[in-house]
Amino acid sequence: MISDEVSPLRVISKTIDAADFNRVRLALRRLGSPLRVALPEHRGLEVILDNQVWLCVDSCHEDRLILAWRSFAMVERQGLHEPVKCELCFYHMHAGLIMGSAVEQLSQALEQRLTEDRNSI
Repeated sequence: MISDEVSPLRVISKTIDAADFNRVRLALRRLGSPLRVALPEHRGLEVILDNQVWLCVDSCHEDRLILAWRSFAMVERQGLHEPVKCELCFYHMHAGLIMGSAVEQLSQALEQRLTEDRNSI
């Protein structure tokens, strides 16, 4: 999904809380993959999810790549209660301003979508 021509400005190690990671995995199973989710507190930002990478893009600027979570360390995980290590790639000079709230907003948006899906059955 990420072109080899696009190099991140910076890459850091990150740990994703188990509840947030599990919610993404559940949403991908129930709602399909890839899954596109708007971040309500960040106008124009959306996250495109699949099992290998989560891409935060600016939908107002032709899906310009802002952040990417990748290289999820699933093998090291001993149980669903454990957080997941990954790499967080910055593709925009101001990406660090939203990196913390993006996962929180994503988790809230997915919870809402999963609830709506459950209620529609």
